[in-house]
Amino acid sequence: MVKVEDIQNYGKEHLETVAASASNLQSGVQAIATAYGDYAKKSFEDTKSFVEKLSGVKSLDKALEAQTEFARSSYESFVAEAQKIAGLYTDLAKQTFKPYEGLVSKYTSAGH
Repeated sequence: MVKVEDIQNYGKEHLETVAASASNLQSGVQAIATAYGDYAKKSFEDTKSFVEKLSGVKSLDKALEAQTEFARSSYESFVAEAQKIAGLYTDLAKQTFKPYEGLVSKYTSAGH
């Protein structure tokens, strides 16, 4: 027979789990937004620096060299930041659902 206390405890545990999950979600989304903002700022600064460097170039060879270097560094930066942000998304998913692990295991083992 199900007791009222058991239902109340389940409701309380569920509410605490949802609150912990929401807190983890908020901090994870904030970290991702910060990473995107930092990357956008760095990308803007790198592009600005490239344009300044390119405007001072006197020969086509130097212009191509500067453009090649900019393309290489931009690509490397993009790949590194994409991997970093992908890791943040993975961490976000793990941390958001982590509070549910204990709740699920507790009630699945109780049901067996």
